[in-house]
Amino acid sequence: MKKLNYDKNRPRGDKSLVIVHCVRSTVGGIFRHIADLIRHQSENGHQVGLICDSLTGGQFEADKLEALKPYMALGFAELPMSRSVSLSDITMTKTVFNLLKDVDVDVVHCHGAKGGAYGRLAAYFLSKQRQREGGSKVVSVYSPHGGSLHYSPKSPQGRVYFALERFLEHFTSEFVFVAGFEVAAFTRKIGQLRRPWSIAYNGLTQPEFEPIRHDADCVDFIYAGHMRDLKGSDLFIDAVQIASARLGRPVTAEMIGDGEDLERYKAEVSRRGLEKAISFRDPMPIREAFARGRNLVVPSRAEAMPYIVLEAIGAGLPTLVTSVGGVPEIYGSHSHHLIPPGDANMIATSMIVNLQHPKDAQKLANTLRDQILEQFTVQRMYETVDAVYARHLTGSPVAVGLQNEVADLKLAS
Repeated sequence: MKKLNYDKNRPRGDKSLVIVHCVRSTVGGIFRHIADLIRHQSENGHQVGLICDSLTGGQFEADKLEALKPYMALGFAELPMSRSVSLSDITMTKTVFNLLKDVDVDVVHCHGAKGGAYGRLAAYFLSKQRQREGGSKVVSVYSPHGGSLHYSPKSPQGRVYFALERFLEHFTSEFVFVAGFEVAAFTRKIGQLRRPWSIAYNGLTQPEFEPIRHDADCVDFIYAGHMRDLKGSDLFIDAVQIASARLGRPVTAEMIGDGEDLERYKAEVSRRGLEKAISFRDPMPIREAFARGRNLVVPSRAEAMPYIVLEAIGAGLPTLVTSVGGVPEIYGSHSHHLIPPGDANMIATSMIVNLQHPKDAQKLANTLRDQILEQFTVQRMYETVDAVYARHLTGSPVAVGLQNEVADLKLAS
């Protein structure tokens, strides 16, 4: 579909908004965040739509989009969005603008680097057009979700992306970050924020705090998520091999998910003769994946505020995680249990510890679950985002974020 289903004759309440979310990839935690917002906004009487990429994701992601249809009065438009910067971005921005001008949009909530570029530029030009016609402006909210902030400022890609982020800040009503890590990374790599900002932590629903029940044939460790080196899928394979060698027996593991590097990982497991230790499964609902393993490993090289860590902690599943992005904000005073990123040997060591001391691993899992019960909930996330929209739509004064709190955060390198 390349058009949003806007009905001009549909009655609108005094507080009913037309909200369009714009994102490239519908994979992983970024889409979970958007889906949570869409459901909440629809249930509160708003007309909601989605503009997303038609090139990424498979049947699993298509099924998730289909499940969201009842909550999207505007439907969704799928467009071919490239991952890298290219001349096609100019055409795509114009396409997004044309989609938005056909609906009486109040808020464009942009997610990720590409969604953030297309949505903010389109919202800006639409606002200018409306102002010439005596209409109201369009609020443009931007949530990076890590995105371009993962690049090194010393890399050629980083220099390009950070220059673009600084330029696009001019077209942003407010930033909504999912972790203090993102605020610190922006400040460190791009410069002091010149637009208002808020933090809306990813959150869980009440049923997600129910303890998981393991399958009878569950394995020692699972990896669940997108199959790519940034997520540490290769490190998981390395760690399973190292831990198996140290223990003198195969450590059983499953890799659950899909992605551009899946076939390479399957070939690598076969090349190393690890077929008895590591098996692969297609994507599945996350709690079904959790039931497949006694422990979860999240070996990412970079993250923002990974849902999978929150979901596993909520389910009471012992979890081995690298110290990346906003993960230390989840762990708090227990951050010393986190693993340095990029170190397969340390991941293997932590695997062995959990296998040899399962009661201690479960005790930590229960402690972490109790710790996140209040702060990391979808209700708090909703309230923060709702307040951001309201401030800009009512013209209320907007205070720039809590600079003193960010000064205490560890700046990303």
